[in-house]
Amino acid sequence: MNALFDTRIDAAALGKVAVLMGGTSAEREISLLSGGGVLAALRARGVDAHAFDTARQELCALRRDGFARCFIALHGRHGEDGTVQGALELLGIPYTGPGVMASAIAMDKTMTKRIWRFEGLPTPDWRLVSSGAEAEQAFDALGAPMIVKPVREGSTLGLTKVTAREQCAAAYALAAGHDPEVLCEQFIAGEETTCALIGQGAAAEALPLIRIVAPQGNYDFQNKYFTDAVRYDCPSGLPEAEEREIRRLSLAAYRTLGCRGWARADIMVRASDRQPFLLEINTSPGMTGHSLVPMAARACGVSYEDLCLRILAGASLDAWQGRGPRAPGGQA
Repeated sequence: MNALFDTRIDAAALGKVAVLMGGTSAEREISLLSGGGVLAALRARGVDAHAFDTARQELCALRRDGFARCFIALHGRHGEDGTVQGALELLGIPYTGPGVMASAIAMDKTMTKRIWRFEGLPTPDWRLVSSGAEAEQAFDALGAPMIVKPVREGSTLGLTKVTAREQCAAAYALAAGHDPEVLCEQFIAGEETTCALIGQGAAAEALPLIRIVAPQGNYDFQNKYFTDAVRYDCPSGLPEAEEREIRRLSLAAYRTLGCRGWARADIMVRASDRQPFLLEINTSPGMTGHSLVPMAARACGVSYEDLCLRILAGASLDAWQGRGPRAPGGQA
């Protein structure tokens, strides 16, 4: 892992950098916290970094103002879903994290699960529903408890753990208030873990696993960002073979979606048989004081500042960028 975190990076060579933050999603507040942390870290390492709130500044100003690359610290829609990535591709400005397709797919929990299931990767069973009545049918099929959540939202916003059929309508309404597409998912009782990933392709690596121990198992928005009630174990304390398997699965999930740069996979380990299940993958993870990727990096002896610098140095455009139009069949 030392090569991935080689900090012999010439900050001046990175040019003028925009830290994209804020935005218009429901996670704006958290994005501003992430972006502020990243901005301070990059400046501490000598990078010519500037705050850029995409809700208040036009993206076209990035080219006009001479930005050489972008660190994406946006979370949720219009930041983590491939839209900003597509705009930066058109502007020709390299950016951190996965490209357009991987970002768009990872933001859509249903599409992500379909791909993982096709590739033979374990993920909880699910149903895509469009009404409270369909949520009740999903409850009958999946059993209790059941998770009801928006398909394209993060930070557990709009999520309900349903334990009785009569709760389905309200849970559906809450999720549908965030996204017209609602996912009902089999609940996995066990231990919650997360795995930070960095790099690309065969060179990508999984960082040490973090085990999350939340009060009453309630790892919600408030506990994630605004309390110290959650315990984070890193090292995870899991058996070595079990952690190795979860890290292997996380890398497979990352590569299968075509991710690059960095991301974070969330995994539940079923208590009854220790089977791990992939829940989702975050392509623009949080970088706040409570965030998990910096925690995993610290376990490798890497500071927050050096982590930010390493991620920024990996900023890129899609691989075929600049090769000219592609003919049918993929031939340029």
